[in-house]
Parts: sequence; C-alpha cells; structure tokens
Amino acid sequence: MKWSILGNGVTGLCIAVELTKMGEKCEVITSDITAASHWAGGMLAPYCETESAPSYVTEQGIKAISWWSSTIPLVHQNGTLVIAPARDIEELNRFSKMTDQHTWVRPQDIESDISDHFERGLFFSEEAHLDPRYALSQLREFLVSKGVPFHQSKPSGTIVDCRGIAAQDSLSDLRAVRGEMLILETHDIHFSRPIRFLHPRFPCYLVPRDNGRFMLGATMLESNDHGKISVRAVLELLTSTYVINPAFAEAKIIETGAGLRPSFPSNLPEIKFKNGKYFVNGMYRHGFLLAPIIAQNFIARLKAK
Repeated sequence: MKWSILGNGVTGLCIAVELTKMGEKCEVITSDITAASHWAGGMLAPYCETESAPSYVTEQGIKAISWWSSTIPLVHQNGTLVIAPARDIEELNRFSKMTDQHTWVRPQDIESDISDHFERGLFFSEEAHLDPRYALSQLREFLVSKGVPFHQSKPSGTIVDCRGIAAQDSLSDLRAVRGEMLILETHDIHFSRPIRFLHPRFPCYLVPRDNGRFMLGATMLESNDHGKISVRAVLELLTSTYVINPAFAEAKIIETGAGLRPSFPSNLPEIKFKNGKYFVNGMYRHGFLLAPIIAQNFIARLKAK
C-alpha cells in the first residue's frame, strides 16, 4: 500500500517517519501554508503541562522525549525553570501543587542570568527542549534519504490528512487556537533551558535557541485570525522578558509571527477515519510533545486491523 500524507508539519512528518520505518511507501503532499509547527516553542515539558492538561499529555509526553532523542540530534534535556515575581508567589505555589517531579530552587543557582527579583523557582530537571525548525528539517532529511517524495501534486495513495487547521473543511469540530511569538537575539544573556514566567495576566515562556537567539511566546487566543501579531501581545511579552532580565531591552527583535493551533473540544489529538481517509489532528499546543506518540498509535491502529 502507498500512503499520501497531507501536510508537512510535525504531525505529518512524524507519521511519515513511522510509516517509513515500518517499510511502507509514502509521499508527503506539501502546501504553501506555513504549518503551526513553524511557530512552536519546542518545549518537551510533560510535567509542566500537568498544570493545565490531563494526565494523558504527561504520560505520553514522557515517551516523546525518548523518541526525539533517538531520532534527531540536538535535543537538550536540561530541564525547565519556572519562575514568578515575589508579588505573584501564589502563582508559583499553585503551579507547584498542580505538578510534580520538581524541586524548589533559587533561580539564580540554575540560571545565573535570571534577575534577582526572583527569589524562588521550580526546577523540572527531566524535561527537554529542541528547535522546532531544525527538528522539522531533520525529519524531512531522513525521509528524503529514504526516497520519500515531497510535492504538491495530486495524492496517489491512501490519504492521511495531517493539515492541521486547514482540515476544518472536513472536520467540523476542529477549532483554531492562536499563538503569537517573537524571536529575540542578544549575546549578553545566556540560558540553557526554557524559562516559564508565571503571571496572572500574561504568562509567557522563553526558549533558548542557537547563536544568541530566544523564542518568546505565550498567547492563547480562541481565534481564526491568521493576521500579524498584535501590539498588545508584543508589549506584554516584551514586558515579561524585561522582568526576567532587564538586559533584554537591548536585544534585537529578529522575527514576529502567529500560528493557528488545531484543536478539538477535548484539546487532545485524535485519529479519525472518514470517507475513506484517515485524519490525524487536534494537537492543540502539544504538537512536538505528542506528535511522535500519536504517530506510533496510528501505526498500532493499522497493525490491529
């Protein structure tokens, strides 16, 4: 059998990789629409996600760290540091009660460039992060090396629709959750792990990339708007970053962007079969954390038939 994977975001590529490993023939049908994966933070943080997600996300996300580590280079398992200003310490206490596998730390003992405004923090030592764009390129290189074609022509095999929010034309219960992000560059600040900044109005996360760059993101808006990032979001994100370390005031804004995360009512991914096609969708904000495991579940479903 030949498989036609619609979509070259993280879900489509992970499924293509798992099918290829199984010896199946497949092709990846691309489009000019930028996948939500392109704007992702790349945090592999299953324990932190327990704060707002069901246990399924944590259980499966733990497995995903191993999958990524064995599939691509440069997966950084340096943990996650969660912080909040002293005036918002109750946010940190709440986060602590809703999660586990963490220790209380003095933030500056974990990341010396954290501002002294932060007196306490939570360190999740077993979590990891990666650069999403690098990860996507590595998956694509693997598939190309195995002879998997990428093109925009008509599908020639059994369809596995992984188009994300573009699949709203076939999945009526799929909705968009908008996320906005910036990429900053500074060589005056050095972090080796994601920093989650807790705030009652505008929490955010800061993820280190190579060459002095940081991905800054957070916003979660129930919106189908594909437009540019809003002024309000930029101001809130940059204010939080300035609090983390005032030296970010001199950082360069390299890029801004917004993506629409595909989500079902449960905020959990699903595998559906409809009108002779498979649909794998609904990653919400857990794309890199759950896509490898959903891909493996898809393969298990095929084997069970």
